[in-house]
Amino acid sequence: MRYLQASAMAVPAHHIIAEPPPFEQPPYPGDIFDRRTVLVTGGGSGMGLAMGIAFAQGGASVGVMGRSIERAKEGAAKIAALGVPVHAASCDVRDPDQVATAFDAIEKVLGPVSLLANNAGANFPVLTENMSINAWNAVTRIAIDGTFLCSAEFARRREAAGEGGAIVNNSAQYIWTGFPGDAHSAAAKTAQATMTRKLAQDWAPLGIRVNAVAAGFFPHESSTNGNDPEAIAPLQNMIPAGRTGKTHEFGWLSALLCSPLMDGVTGQVILQDGGESLRRSLMMPDFVPPREREDGPWGWK
Repeated sequence: MRYLQASAMAVPAHHIIAEPPPFEQPPYPGDIFDRRTVLVTGGGSGMGLAMGIAFAQGGASVGVMGRSIERAKEGAAKIAALGVPVHAASCDVRDPDQVATAFDAIEKVLGPVSLLANNAGANFPVLTENMSINAWNAVTRIAIDGTFLCSAEFARRREAAGEGGAIVNNSAQYIWTGFPGDAHSAAAKTAQATMTRKLAQDWAPLGIRVNAVAAGFFPHESSTNGNDPEAIAPLQNMIPAGRTGKTHEFGWLSALLCSPLMDGVTGQVILQDGGESLRRSLMMPDFVPPREREDGPWGWK
């Protein structure tokens, strides 16, 4: 309760807003990932960068994988500022040969990868009837194929080494409900969540744990509304916790799931959304079809 405080934003009086500990106070020892190497896909910015930083705060060496080597290097530089070994590699996670090559490059510099954070993804709002097959494939293949290919490469290497490891996947709160303009992403993230449970079953004998974080609203520079306070403010009153998430707390939960503190947890999809997905009342507001909405970031009209 130490971090309860009033918000500067106009929120209902009944909201008690619990702020997370500051970035400088991660919820685990600074050496919990000592002598471990984590590979983070899509780790150059946004949620992936938050994951990489969180692992670095626990002492891990961090491999940053991204389609854009420039962005991967930018993220790697931010992580390296925490004083841990870091290496960036270019990779399209939809290509198994590129995945294997990126693993080789990172392991050559940082040593065997024993932790994997599958964050690589893409999303953009579009009504389903207006969605091209290229748009569908762009989103679904990165989340589904990319998660599968990187996870399988990781597991084969851990099995060959005779050692276990841990995987965490970046899922989404709308896997249970859908989301306007997100048929591609909702389908992909739902498949990813099911894959999380299946891989946990398959690889338990190898000592590999697999979990996922179903993230709610965590504004950052790459999200739909960016990190603009004016765009974020209307969301606060709709979330029982009274605020959107901070990327560093998403990173912390992701890292915690791969830590020895969670050795008994596998096959789980943990919802982290401030209660946003909860039903608000017995009777919900009127349903407005997405294509008839005039507000929001979707641009239908």
